[in-house]
Amino acid sequence: MADAVANAVADAAAKLKLTEPAGESGPKLQLDEVTGEMVSKGELKKRQAKRAKKANQAAKPAQPASAAPKAAPKPKEEASLDPQAMFKQGFLNDVYNERPVNPVVTRFPPEPNGFLHIGHAKAITINFGFAKFHGGKTFLRFDDTNPEAEKEEYFTAIVDMVHWLGFSPCALTYSSDSFDRLYELAEKLITLDSAYVCHCNDEQIKAQRGGEKGASPRFRCEHAEQSVEHNLREFRAMRDGKYKPREAFLRMKQDITDGNPQMWDLAAYRVLNQPHHRTGDKWKIYPTYDFTHCLVDSFEGITHSLCTTEFYLSRQSYEWLNQKLVDYQPMQREYGRLSISGSVLSKRKLKELVDKKIVRGWDDPRLYTLIGVKRRGVPPGAILEFVNELGVTTTNSIIQITRFEQSIRRYLERTVPRLMLVLEPVRVVIEDAEEADETDVTIPFSAKNPEMGDHKIKFTPKEIYIDRSDFREVDSKDYFRLAPGKTVGLLNAPFPIKATSFTKDEATGKVTEIRAVFDKETKKPKAFIQWVGSDGRKVEVRIHQPLFLSENPAAAEGGYLNDLNPNSEIIYSDALIESGIDEIRRRAPWPEAAGEDKLGKGGPESVRFQATRVAYFALDSDSTDDKIVLNRIVSLKEDKEKS
Repeated sequence: MADAVANAVADAAAKLKLTEPAGESGPKLQLDEVTGEMVSKGELKKRQAKRAKKANQAAKPAQPASAAPKAAPKPKEEASLDPQAMFKQGFLNDVYNERPVNPVVTRFPPEPNGFLHIGHAKAITINFGFAKFHGGKTFLRFDDTNPEAEKEEYFTAIVDMVHWLGFSPCALTYSSDSFDRLYELAEKLITLDSAYVCHCNDEQIKAQRGGEKGASPRFRCEHAEQSVEHNLREFRAMRDGKYKPREAFLRMKQDITDGNPQMWDLAAYRVLNQPHHRTGDKWKIYPTYDFTHCLVDSFEGITHSLCTTEFYLSRQSYEWLNQKLVDYQPMQREYGRLSISGSVLSKRKLKELVDKKIVRGWDDPRLYTLIGVKRRGVPPGAILEFVNELGVTTTNSIIQITRFEQSIRRYLERTVPRLMLVLEPVRVVIEDAEEADETDVTIPFSAKNPEMGDHKIKFTPKEIYIDRSDFREVDSKDYFRLAPGKTVGLLNAPFPIKATSFTKDEATGKVTEIRAVFDKETKKPKAFIQWVGSDGRKVEVRIHQPLFLSENPAAAEGGYLNDLNPNSEIIYSDALIESGIDEIRRRAPWPEAAGEDKLGKGGPESVRFQATRVAYFALDSDSTDDKIVLNRIVSLKEDKEKS
């Protein structure tokens, strides 16, 4: 009996050709970007020709009979960009040629007072990439001079993000490691009569610097006339705790008449009654960024100090201080910063979004913090490619979200496998199917890249699921998916199906089940849809849209919180995905690149795939052994919706 059943199954499978890998005997399908349908190459050409003809007729006046139609331009193949292009040409090449030294030494010096955002990805890529390209090294230096705002979680997250992007610092350093040496140099600056202890308040300092909008003449603080000996006593008194915060601070004696505000006697040290995470209660005073940064660059032998153009004016004070106090002179140069429109990146605003529980946390996939972008599923290699595409100039870049997503989409299209997913499942029963029709179907993970391999899923015609959006109760001439009496192809299945009837829930009015039969007469259906068999996995799918409605939330009337998009997150709690997800999880990361460069290296977000006809997705950190949660990374096409 068992042999008879086995033979019957084999015969039926052979007849239906279910055991043959998809793509070897079945039609090669392509995505119709307008309707979101998978169709044959011939059908797609017909549709494109028809649309082009219709568009031409609508856009152009009738041509004389003698006018010959112009041939449509052939699409250009997208040229791959040299991943080192940004270092070989343009701004960064010019910077190197200004100081063509060997070895090159750079640093990435974040303040550990918040989580890094997308703009920092550019800074990391530039500093680490520049040194690597020229055979040098890069320090990851924490500018930890403000103990009031620093937390251990920020230190850890920064290190993680640098490694995630694929970079390894030559050393992990801290500005606080140099506190003793910096203090000595501050006393040296006083002895050179180039620094003084000031007791002015904010209003007095503002007046010295020209008042409101520089309407008044600038003048030097009277404390600058104090003797060297007096300033040394006062500075040591600051160190020993005599003064409270804001009662005294050390200022550099620069040039108040200079046109550059960064030369108007900047603060070098201030009083902070706050223990430091590394030095404890040793210090009552802490150096400022303007005093610390340039000197530590010199201590570490930095050859090229690369920073954003907001520090362009600081270059003069940077060079002034180093020339006063140290022998080795680093070179500072400035590039344009990167921002994403339609987002907020300020720590204060991000904190408010988190504290008010508008988002899930600092790593919410709708935020453009790096931990948020990572959780969303954006691959580190895609971010590096995006920065390289933009290039490096001295102009600040405010990039539209759509451009960022298009770059990510191109990267994912060639690097991640395909699976079938339905967001709103509706049961389909193929009434004329027999038990022998249930069998394994072999499906490639990528039709374009056979190296990704293939996998088997169960074709269970007595119970399959399609997406609710792929069925209409009433057919129409311009509709090509499933409807009563209409035929549609099932991706990777041998025969199309034709709907015969459907059942509805009386309370909701929604279709709950569709009855269909195999349509073995139709060889080439006009459209194909995805499906999931009875062995599919239930998943929660989170579809994220921009968090804000406008391109500039900060300019919204009533503030950025009035610009929130109420539909920035849509959750499908009962979606179904095919069983191939199990192998995708075992073989992650997808792809192996940057900081996810080998099997098993990467978090849940490294499980990435394209859901055919739906979007690109990644596993969310809320997933467990018993529950799969998916985040949409990007849509398949910009602003394309299924008709």
